[in-house]
Amino acid sequence: MNKQYLTDFFLRLPIAMSFLGHGLVRLPKLDGFASGMAEQFAATPLPYGLVVVFGYALAIAEFLIGVWLISGRWFNYALMAGLTTMTLLIFGSSLIENWNAVSIQLIHSMYLAGLLIYQGICRATQEAHA
Repeated sequence: MNKQYLTDFFLRLPIAMSFLGHGLVRLPKLDGFASGMAEQFAATPLPYGLVVVFGYALAIAEFLIGVWLISGRWFNYALMAGLTTMTLLIFGSSLIENWNAVSIQLIHSMYLAGLLIYQGICRATQEAHA
């Protein structure tokens, strides 16, 4: 393995594990997770059914984003999907005034954005040397 591959792998590994872990613990209890999330949002303007569907999609998305980040496959798509997921979570957490969750979600967002910037710098450097 080359040094660049290992560097890239270990830079994406922590955020990949976070996404993968979130997805893995939620998938076996998907019904309870989705309905529990919908109950949390009962006092918001979001419809119960929409939140339930989002809860199902969230667990699957977190798992897939984690797998993509670990494997490096579809890396830019994984970063953009992760940032989109974080944006939706920040919106939802803001609606229920869960500011601690917003803080953690912003940290995840900054990590993903940093990887996106890093990816762009690596690509530009490779093109300059080609």
